[in-house]
Amino acid sequence: MARPTMAQDIERRIKELILERRLGPGDPLPTEAELMELFSAGRVSVREALKALQAMNVVEIRRGFGTFVGSLSLSPFVEGLAFRAAVRHGQGEPGLLELMKVREALETGLIGPVTAGVPAEDLAVLRALVATMESEAARDGRVARATDRAFHLALYSSLDNHLLSEVLDAFWAAMDRVREDVDDGHQDPAVTCAQHHEIVEAVAAADGVRAVRAMRTHFDGIRARLEPQPAPGAPSEAVPGAAPGAAPGAAPGAAPGAASASASA
Repeated sequence: MARPTMAQDIERRIKELILERRLGPGDPLPTEAELMELFSAGRVSVREALKALQAMNVVEIRRGFGTFVGSLSLSPFVEGLAFRAAVRHGQGEPGLLELMKVREALETGLIGPVTAGVPAEDLAVLRALVATMESEAARDGRVARATDRAFHLALYSSLDNHLLSEVLDAFWAAMDRVREDVDDGHQDPAVTCAQHHEIVEAVAAADGVRAVRAMRTHFDGIRARLEPQPAPGAPSEAVPGAAPGAAPGAAPGAAPGAASASASA
């Protein structure tokens, strides 16, 4: 394992200084000269450390004013996560599918607490967003991604968890990077609207089990669009007892062409 450079060691010590002094976003940090003296380090190493920390939003350098504790935003992490998923998708790997599964685990795990006491104003926002979806579906034949994104962010606003909002945003950022490759146009907008409507009604009824079920049903459709599809002409996996020519996943004895309803979501 390579030893940390002087700049990396200073990065660590600046973080420790922020914690020790209980500093928060916007609080001033020692000047560059003071950091050099404090850490017995050269100007180049201190500047390199500060630039690295600035890229991570740990510090903010204001020219002519000094150095301050940064916003501590997770945007660099989100950007890295989205870029990683997009690159893996471009290589034919399931980067987006993996990210979606993380998002599904988060949303289905947190929808229960939301149902425990969602404010009336949040319900009004959610219902308004579903109405917007329905208008978009009727007018454009599809639900705008921005509206869908706003719905999922608004759904958890009552939890007042900014970390959750930033992590969920990583999924949308990754999808936006490869939106030309992942075509949502074939998704039935009526199904999308119905699924979001059911989520809202489950939350309004304070029914956690129903809300989790509705959220999982919604993710079934997303998963169907992200899972690798068999190459054209590839033999389908036989289902024991299924009628000849029956679709994969059809029940034994089902008529040819029968398929799971969720596959069209």
